[in-house]
Amino acid sequence: MDKTLRLSISPCPNDTFMFDAIVNGRIDCEGLSFEVEYHDIEELNHGVEALGPDISKISCAVLPAIKQHYRLLDSGAALGRGNGPLLVRRKGDKGAIKHLLVPGEHTTANALVGRLFPQIEYREPMLFSKIAEAVERGDADGGVLIHEGRFVYERRNLELVADLGVEWERQTDLPLPLGGIVIKRELGDDMRSRVERVLRRSIEYAFDNPSLSRDYIKAHAQEMEDDVIEKHIALFVNDFSLSLGEQGRRAITLLTGLEEL
Repeated sequence: MDKTLRLSISPCPNDTFMFDAIVNGRIDCEGLSFEVEYHDIEELNHGVEALGPDISKISCAVLPAIKQHYRLLDSGAALGRGNGPLLVRRKGDKGAIKHLLVPGEHTTANALVGRLFPQIEYREPMLFSKIAEAVERGDADGGVLIHEGRFVYERRNLELVADLGVEWERQTDLPLPLGGIVIKRELGDDMRSRVERVLRRSIEYAFDNPSLSRDYIKAHAQEMEDDVIEKHIALFVNDFSLSLGEQGRRAITLLTGLEEL
């Protein structure tokens, strides 16, 4: 049965890498077609809270708020080790961080700050791609960088305070669950399985043919340099993206407090 689904993903390289084969017709999509929208991660989180897209990238931290209407797919996760958001400040600053810029209230990055640095008094949401510049300008005491920003902050007058992923791993001995792909429960189990097969096929195709997705990735990436794109994909797309597995599911349930996904 042919069906068109509304799909929302971020423009970051890990999403465009995984979805390239679906969006650009490189694989068998089992009769499915997709109307694709690209949004910042916090916009994606708000989108599922408003019950907008059929399928969407989300922050794992928002899962408890949407679990009644969406179900997490086994494929498509951004989850792993050494891939955490970075807490940075201007070089040479020594005072306590009291005003911190975060890439959205409902992001995993913000949830990690609350868990690991509860003493920070004020966390202000800001578009992820604007945070490094704002911190360098002195608009806040510090900021949390995600996506491509974590690879290029050293080009600015910024220094690392903490790698939130390293702190998470030290405390839990589990990989850090940053984001995942969810599907509306009302679409049913058969459609969920169908979408999971297609998404896994798309990721496998991307791994086997990495150069084919480059133009699509560059059309959407914030940072255009090939080395930044390659580092981003290598860090965020891995075996957990193909399947969460038992370890990945344990990590998400610990972060979210959910008993089942």
